[in-house]
Amino acid sequence: MAKANLKFSTDIIIRLGEELNPSPDQSILELVKNSYDADARNCIIELINTGASGGTVKVCDDGDGMNLPHIKDGWLVLGRSRKNIKTRTRLGRIPAGSKGLGRLAALRMGSKTLLSTRSRTLPQKQYQLNIDWSVFDKADLVEEVDLLIESSTCSKKNKSGTEIILSKLKHRITRSDVKKLARSLLLLADPFADNPEGFQPILQAPEFVDLEKLVKCRYYDDAEYHLVAEINKKGEATAFVKDWKGAELFSAGHKELSKKSKGSKYICPSAKFDLWVFILNSIAFSTRNTTLTEVRNWLQVFGGVHLYQNGLRVSPYGNSGNDWLDMNLRRVRSPEERPSTNTSIGRVSVFDTSALLTQKTDRSGFIESDGFLELRRFATDMLDWMALRRMELAEKRRAKARETAPKRSTKSKTTVQEAIKNIPKSAQGTVQAAFNKYHNAKEKEVTNLRKEVQLYRTLSTAGITAATFAHESGGNPIKAIAVSIGTIGTRCKRLLSKKRYDGELAKPVERIKESTKALKVLGTATLELLDYEKRRTGRVEVHKIVHAITKTFAPFLKVRNVKIIKELVSGNPYLRGSDAAIESILTNLLNNSIVWLEDVPKKKRVVVIRTSIEGDVLILNVLDSGPGINDISSKDIWLPGQTTRPNGTGLGLTIIKDAVVDLGGNVKTVEQGELGGAEFIVELPILGV
Repeated sequence: MAKANLKFSTDIIIRLGEELNPSPDQSILELVKNSYDADARNCIIELINTGASGGTVKVCDDGDGMNLPHIKDGWLVLGRSRKNIKTRTRLGRIPAGSKGLGRLAALRMGSKTLLSTRSRTLPQKQYQLNIDWSVFDKADLVEEVDLLIESSTCSKKNKSGTEIILSKLKHRITRSDVKKLARSLLLLADPFADNPEGFQPILQAPEFVDLEKLVKCRYYDDAEYHLVAEINKKGEATAFVKDWKGAELFSAGHKELSKKSKGSKYICPSAKFDLWVFILNSIAFSTRNTTLTEVRNWLQVFGGVHLYQNGLRVSPYGNSGNDWLDMNLRRVRSPEERPSTNTSIGRVSVFDTSALLTQKTDRSGFIESDGFLELRRFATDMLDWMALRRMELAEKRRAKARETAPKRSTKSKTTVQEAIKNIPKSAQGTVQAAFNKYHNAKEKEVTNLRKEVQLYRTLSTAGITAATFAHESGGNPIKAIAVSIGTIGTRCKRLLSKKRYDGELAKPVERIKESTKALKVLGTATLELLDYEKRRTGRVEVHKIVHAITKTFAPFLKVRNVKIIKELVSGNPYLRGSDAAIESILTNLLNNSIVWLEDVPKKKRVVVIRTSIEGDVLILNVLDSGPGINDISSKDIWLPGQTTRPNGTGLGLTIIKDAVVDLGGNVKTVEQGELGGAEFIVELPILGV
């Protein structure tokens, strides 16, 4: 029997180093985390000529340092770590690392690595270790390479700490890498600077001075609102919001904060949620010492809600593109009084010593366990509560403004009238006439605005009613009709002869089935139009919308015996706008044609959707074989409430015109087009084909 041992090829260093964590910023961050675990209060990260390959990275800290056993049996042993959340450091920190692999990715960044360290228990003794990675690259097995740890005596004035120098970098560190590193350093341990024992990383990057400054700057005092919410060990929450002067605006206990879940407790570790919300406009910053541009740029890099476990930030929560609380989505649904990741910065600090939250193996966040989902529920509940309270304040401001506006207007008018009396009499008539003309114009403008507000209130009411109907009818009623008529058809076929069934019941049964499908289409189309994603601005492919709308309406059009002909120009014309805008134009034009085709013989019901391009303008024609525009001028049809159809709202064409104008286009009509019915011509500026 022969003894043997597992051996490792030097290739394993590449596998566990460069391939495990290929990002330069994350690799450097692993060394900084080691400084955190060593109870360092300060850690300097210096980038020297890293804009090109061959540069140098230095990471120097004032932590507890290492002695000879620490280096031999700890630092050099890869894949093993004695750190765990139950083991606290001297300053009471819970260690950040737990796998013993992270630093290898950083050490392999350079061709050579120099470690210098002084232990807190014996700072006069310094240990140095040089690693030349080219030696490992030439060897077959890891254990073939011997490493020499040298010791020397230092001055008594020397303090404990560790310095790691990565020289002759294999790859350049780009501006993007440094920007990510700057963000990670600020957010790593104590970006809010409220812990005297906190960990303070310092970035020194002469090639990127502006990014270096980002790590130093903090603008929390310029926030308009500060939300503070906490969960205690019992799972009960409390919260309050202060203004930028520190005055409390509103507060709440657990019962009010957890209304959505009927007061249920949060089954997660105790936590604290701080959120600073900024009002990014010149008026809000008129009394601040900082500039709006400074704060806006800072938030673009660091904005969002970041998650901390036991004092250390957990990536990727709060990173650019990681909106784990769906703040931006919630703002899209209800824009007023909602913060976004670009207008706020916050932290959720979790105090978890029982391992209720478990990080994924690759450290890409937490496993989404019940505890994590409950923590997220807590944070989103707090955001919803603050939004409601801010909305309440906004409503009070609006109500007060509506109440005082007439009084202010009357007072202003009186002031002007008094001023006119004080000018020479020869000029009073001219000035009075000019003022009366101005006053009448303003009154007319106010009246028009009131009408427009009422119009869109009407549209909103109609939309809410339609959505409610669509939601309700798409459920049990339509399903019940479909199932029942299917059952009736099946039983009648069994009870009656085929001849009698086909002659008396087949057509009515099929008509009910087709009508049910059509009704379902209308409900589906209504709910799809209300999809919040479609209201977001971006690239809109017009032909794609045309195909989607006609496909959705196909069953309904079939029941109405309406034939759709699409004559679309070649290519893929697109513009900047929202899907919802183009859908509202097409849907209302299609609905308009369908209604006026009701009095046309079934075989002659045709709608043509045609597109063409002239320069950078897309021309969309929608024409039908209906009776055309009669009994109303082509100019008046665009006015809200104008219709010649019984029970018509007169709002569809108004919506079309508003949507087209918002997209920078133009719309006109031909009373009798080439098919005999009305023809609508929509012109829209496009970006490309």
